[in-house]
Amino acid sequence: MVERLFEPLCRIEQTMGVNEKNWPRRHFTLDQVDFLNRSPRYPEWRKAVADIFARLDPLLEDEITRAGHSRLVVVIAPAELPVGPDRMWLRIRQHGKRVPLEAPEDVADYLPLLLTGASRKGAAGSIAAKYAAKGDAYDAWAVEANASLVGGAEHVVALSYERLRDYRARLMSEVRHIVETQEVRGPRQLSAKLKDLKIRASEGDVSRDLVLAEFARAILLSGNGTLLVNNTFVEWSTVQAVRRARPSVAIVSFGIRNKIKPFSSLLIYADQDTTNPIPTQMDTLGTYVDLEIFYQYIWQEFEKYAEYRRNTAYLFVGEGMDELLAIAPPDFPLLAATKPAKLAEVFASMKDWMNL
Repeated sequence: MVERLFEPLCRIEQTMGVNEKNWPRRHFTLDQVDFLNRSPRYPEWRKAVADIFARLDPLLEDEITRAGHSRLVVVIAPAELPVGPDRMWLRIRQHGKRVPLEAPEDVADYLPLLLTGASRKGAAGSIAAKYAAKGDAYDAWAVEANASLVGGAEHVVALSYERLRDYRARLMSEVRHIVETQEVRGPRQLSAKLKDLKIRASEGDVSRDLVLAEFARAILLSGNGTLLVNNTFVEWSTVQAVRRARPSVAIVSFGIRNKIKPFSSLLIYADQDTTNPIPTQMDTLGTYVDLEIFYQYIWQEFEKYAEYRRNTAYLFVGEGMDELLAIAPPDFPLLAATKPAKLAEVFASMKDWMNL
């Protein structure tokens, strides 16, 4: 069975000249990428690989789904957005149910009640912290633009754009120095130098974990704006966490981004507050537009993977709003609500869903 499955691929690789010298087992580097790109049979090779996975993926996904467990994703929008719940989650609302909420009198208690079931003074552990107490590494994540969600809860992977401020500043400075003063012949040489720009202990708690330290470095140096834009960092970190770790609980919290200033390809690695004379301004409308797209991106990214299908509750929340959007299986407790739910009741539904 296995031999028949891989026979077309092996036959093509023989004609391409693949051997132990140019393609050692368990190695796939830029050398192999170059080898493939130079081969006139590369399109055939790609098709053979795709055919293999087309047969394997359905079998693997069915097995993963059967062995699945309840999962939870909470996506939080900032309170300063210039719209109400009637203009929120427009791209995905048809997939879920808008659930009315009874918002607390003190807006400052909104997120604590939602995520911990208690007010700020109650100082209770968050839903992510409670799940992380089970002890599984990298299975509960909190990714945020600000620095207020989880604190130092053990086993929760906490990534904060704000808390990485010093690391981001050093990265911007050192990358600009590399580009401006050193001879970098191509992407391989630049990639090698960037790998040396590791986070220091004084620049963030993720430095204590080698895996997370490398994760943070890769996210910030991906070149797509994660160094400059808080919500781009949050979105891309979440997407990569899903791809690499498949967390069972994820809390994703966006902030208000600043208005984008004109910059060149080099200045993508520069501190916009110091290099651009244009005053920094918050962009609430631009943030709203961005987030409407990010909600869809994040939901679709989770749903790509069999681990999340048919067993994940997604709660899209706007801080301070009297509605949330729930995309969840029919047996998620909150979907049965017949009157506005208190935030502590939303927390209880999440807790029951995760068997905590």
